[in-house]
Amino acid sequence: MGIRINEVMPNLELETDQGTFMLHDWIGDSWAILFSHPKDFTPVCTTEFGAVAQLVDEWAKRNTKVIGLSVDGVEEHKEWKADIEQYAEAPATFPIIADESLAVSKALDMLPANAYLPDGRTAADSASVRVVFIISPDKKLQLSMSYPMSVGRNFAEVLRALDALQATYGVPIATPANWVQGQDVIVALSLDDAAAKEKFGEIDIKLPYLRTTKQPK
Repeated sequence: MGIRINEVMPNLELETDQGTFMLHDWIGDSWAILFSHPKDFTPVCTTEFGAVAQLVDEWAKRNTKVIGLSVDGVEEHKEWKADIEQYAEAPATFPIIADESLAVSKALDMLPANAYLPDGRTAADSASVRVVFIISPDKKLQLSMSYPMSVGRNFAEVLRALDALQATYGVPIATPANWVQGQDVIVALSLDDAAAKEKFGEIDIKLPYLRTTKQPK
């Protein structure tokens, strides 16, 4: 079974193009996003890492670190970054994990248990290494997304999901469908109407179990 929401991420030792460190040490007191990819020098992944590079200011605004993973080595990662930066017209300042042994991929259940990637492996061999993990400062997994190789990730949705996680983190609210930053939020059912009004002020009772309020500051 893979890592489940609210489980603490394993404190793995990560070899990257920016040195070797422990996952929890790298996260520190920040939020973190781990993007995994099947292989360096592949087209969809290059566009995705380019999008990550272009969003550097957005990650910083959200106190969020980003890290990639690919099943190639450190030197290949360094060479690939030149292509990413050329495509994105932005520096790729985030680290990329070198997972040639598949140790990280298997620990995080990104591959089938019996996966074996021979020398000369292609992206198709590691097709299931295509996930997004969003991790909170307490090192717990808050959200995961899995994609097939043919579908590039939507980073507007990654940012939206991150905003929603941060807005609701430790607060008795939830976000409705299609919510974006600044829109009304849903009051948790753990609060009755009186408690909700005391905590949030005005509430809009749309249904007995569906009450909205302004997003807390």
